[in-house]
Amino acid sequence: MEVIVVHYMQGLDASNFTDDSHGLLRRLKRAREKKDGLLYISIMREWNEGITQMKEDGVFTEVLDKMNWLDLSLIERILTQTYVRTVSPRVSILRQYENGTDNVYGELLPKFASEVFRITGLRPDHVFVDLGSGVGNVVLQAALEAGCESWGCEIMENACLLADLQEQELKARCRLWGLFSGSINLQRGDFLENTATRKALQRADVVLVNNQAFTPELNDSLTNQFLDLKEGCQIVSLKSFVPAGHKINSRNLNSAYNILDVVEKRYYSACVSWTDAGGSYFVSTKDSSRLRKYAEKAIGRE
Repeated sequence: MEVIVVHYMQGLDASNFTDDSHGLLRRLKRAREKKDGLLYISIMREWNEGITQMKEDGVFTEVLDKMNWLDLSLIERILTQTYVRTVSPRVSILRQYENGTDNVYGELLPKFASEVFRITGLRPDHVFVDLGSGVGNVVLQAALEAGCESWGCEIMENACLLADLQEQELKARCRLWGLFSGSINLQRGDFLENTATRKALQRADVVLVNNQAFTPELNDSLTNQFLDLKEGCQIVSLKSFVPAGHKINSRNLNSAYNILDVVEKRYYSACVSWTDAGGSYFVSTKDSSRLRKYAEKAIGRE
């Protein structure tokens, strides 16, 4: 209810809902504190009648039309509603993975994802791809928060099942909140081989890879696949795809590392599911001009 007041009644004459002394929200809190069930039900009836009337009068439609962006607190509320109705009751099936392989589960939290969207400038006309998308959390958040075309690919079947449930639930939640999201596209299988995912990657503006637990072999394979990305595409990862200190030279001209311009960033608490501590992440931008500039300098030295 407080979320509705904060996000859907700002700037409105809604004192009957919001007044600190006699508003419906305050009266509900008093009834709850008194443990007066009959009074609580009566006030809830008033609340529902008032909300229904505002909806019929088109008040909420006007509010939504004026929204240029969604506050993270509202996004988190909708994502949490979605998660607790689908993933939480079945979360035990996500623990069925094999240690020492690439199939290890961990979640990037909404605070971190929102910062990624901000830093990369993700927009409604962009394509977002999450490689190893788990239960689809970030795929759904990108579609909701940025309004973009959002893709995810996951190989673990149990996570895929929950991702499908989350997609269905999010669409229902959006209808209830009067919101629209970008398109959501969830793929099953190996993201190195999935045809739809590889085609989406060729159009991608932002690629997310939670490669914290990926084997070196998989990271190398992914780096080679990045050759097919369009110029300017940004890749966000938990580990850098380019070794520290790497420099272009005559012996490594064919390396995929040479097309990636890497910047290290920091994340802080409440950003990832496996620790509350901060850490590093990396934003790699595909920039083939780095290799061309090296070649031009090499020719100039001859």
